[in-house]
Amino acid sequence: MAKFKKEFLLGAATAAHQVEGNNIHSDYWVQENLPHSQFVEPSGLAVDHYNRYAEDIQLMKKAGLNAYRFSIEWARIEPEEGHFDEKEVQHYLDVIHCCKENGLEPVVTLMHFTSPAWLIRKGGWENPSVVESFRTYTSYIISKIGREVNYVCTINEANMRLQLADLIRSMMARMMAQASDSSKEESKVQMGINLKANMQMAAMESAKAFGLEDPRKVAVFVSGCTAEGDELVMKAHRAAVEEIKKQFPEIKVGLTLSLHDIQYVEGGKEKADAAWNDEFLHYLPYFKNDDFLGVQGYSRNVFDANGETKPKDYHGATQMGYEYYPETIGHIVRRAAEDYHGTILVTENGIATADDKQRIAYLDQATSDIQACIKDGIDVRGYFCWSLLDNFEWQKGFAMQFGLIAVDRQNACNRTPKESLSFLGSLVEHA
Repeated sequence: MAKFKKEFLLGAATAAHQVEGNNIHSDYWVQENLPHSQFVEPSGLAVDHYNRYAEDIQLMKKAGLNAYRFSIEWARIEPEEGHFDEKEVQHYLDVIHCCKENGLEPVVTLMHFTSPAWLIRKGGWENPSVVESFRTYTSYIISKIGREVNYVCTINEANMRLQLADLIRSMMARMMAQASDSSKEESKVQMGINLKANMQMAAMESAKAFGLEDPRKVAVFVSGCTAEGDELVMKAHRAAVEEIKKQFPEIKVGLTLSLHDIQYVEGGKEKADAAWNDEFLHYLPYFKNDDFLGVQGYSRNVFDANGETKPKDYHGATQMGYEYYPETIGHIVRRAAEDYHGTILVTENGIATADDKQRIAYLDQATSDIQACIKDGIDVRGYFCWSLLDNFEWQKGFAMQFGLIAVDRQNACNRTPKESLSFLGSLVEHA
């Protein structure tokens, strides 16, 4: 396979809460430590990336990667409303500087699912005030890091809340029909969720922990939403873009979306089109003029006349329950480019598997398809594998193996690079 040009951003991605450890001021930290938590285990030290980021960045450099997408934890920067922690700002500046010293382009995400606990106490992502709260945070942090970065993702998977709302409705319908298989529902959303836990007790405890009387008012980002709540995310994105461009108009700004390769068989076109509208098209007015769009995808959804259906050529499941279908990301990029005519970055794509040869095969197919997209004139300028490290996969805990680097959490979080890390790094030209 021909290599990507040296200007192409080829790297790996992480999210702060999943890798750093001790994110004690976040909403997820609260929910992980409830007596009846939906999380199978708490994040705790995670994989100690907060203290070992330099080692991890150097491993990327050694493998040949030239970019690193990571997130800044809002709850660290603003642990209480209006109080900003300069020490934590310096930490992220140190990470950015370490990337640049090692020849990696830092691609920074401002919000990757987790929020400060104080935001949820105020009504979270269903309270219209979240737009100004996110604007304030963005204005502050970009004033500190803006001179050091070229790429900023405002919100990770900004369409995730609507996807979860659909999943919850689907699950409730199945429960009413007494035919619920929670593992099938979990695999419909591209993040680690756990529907086997005592959800009612967890909801009640969560409300109490945030000082709310009604469990339905606990509006963390990764929760079902109203139509108004869905729109608030897009308004928060626009507010962040305004603040960044006001201070540093040269920074390239976009958001990322969780997308599926939506296919259909006979009778399924109408339902497939509706799914793509919900997942992509109805958000287009909010990002169509952005500098780039981050696309993230792992598998496909196939529709027939009755809704989602198992493909006849099903290729088996990954650890997450997704179908193994590495052609996904190429199809997603092509579909997105039909309506979005700007620059595309693949900000996440990968596979949870214990078999690194399978990971290499997946990455080989995925990156080959991205090269084909570029050859056909689609403006794709980056690919980030999810994930750099085996890490905390949200409600599923540490069992999922997405990483290019293995982490031995029982032995001081020691790192062991997998063959897939060097394989990915070999796919780009070097100066």
